Amino acid sequence: MLRNALGKAFRFLGYTVQYGCIAHCAFEYLGGIVVCSGPSMEPTIQNSDIVFSESLSRHFYCIRKGDIVIVKSPNDPKSNICKRVIGLEGDKVCTSNPSDFLKSHSYVPKGHVWLEGDNLRNSTDSRCYGPVPYGLIRGRICLKIVFSTKMNGTIFV
Repeated sequence: MLRNALGKAFRFLGYTVQYGCIAHCAFEYLGGIVVCSGPSMEPTIQNSDIVFSESLSRHFYCIRKGDIVIVKSPNDPKSNICKRVIGLEGDKVCTSNPSDFLKSHSYVPKGHVWLEGDNLRNSTDSRCYGPVPYGLIRGRICLKIVFSTKMNGTIFV
């Protein structure tokens, strides 16, 4: 009886570890659902919008200018941020705020990207913390999920 109970417990533990590894690989290499918060990406992404972030692009170095990405925050590694890629390594980017009279420019160093929010006046981005290492990119947003009350369902845009 004890042997039977131990066998069931170890089988359950084995399945738990196995499915945990599968879930980890799915979220790490395929992507996942993300709820965006804050005004920095308005009007493209509103506060509390739900998006799907795919992770394959970062693994294959397929991130391009104009992509919206989820990135580990350079200021707070426990949180993620959502920003648009403005420049890749070697690109010349404007590093000053839109309200600055004199504009300053810089080059994005190797292995880094330049990120900015679409709402330039209300965004903490590379203009504040500088170029972001490519390794901090968690995924690329490829789908925005919109809920419509007219259709009583989910619409993918």
